Amino acid sequence: MRISRPSSRSQQGFTLLEVLVALVIVGTALGASLRAVGSLTQNSSGLRAAMMATWSAENRLAQIRLAREYPAIGKRSFECSQGDLKLTCEEDVLTTPNPFFRRVEVSVYDGGDTQRRLIKLAQIVPDPQRAR
Repeated sequence: MRISRPSSRSQQGFTLLEVLVALVIVGTALGASLRAVGSLTQNSSGLRAAMMATWSAENRLAQIRLAREYPAIGKRSFECSQGDLKLTCEEDVLTTPNPFFRRVEVSVYDGGDTQRRLIKLAQIVPDPQRAR
């Protein structure tokens, strides 16, 4: 019985070209995953800011409801920060077709950029003197 030896041409392993192609594929996949992680991080901070802004607007509207306020018609701005996030609230009180109700709109802006509105909530407020 004769044992055949592999010839020098049929060595096992990868060529340099195959290794380079594999590295290019792995590098492309890693680059795409890093971009995806960066995008998720940016979305996370935006969602956090929107959530905090919603809390600020809801706090003001709840304050009006619980105190049974009938706010005066007009606009006013005030600081409404949540935690370490600086926010500015703008309250706009409008008339309604029914004189016994007013529409209160609370817009929350990024404290550093007053042109960037994060959220706007509205509610109708009854006149507590007429509700009896």
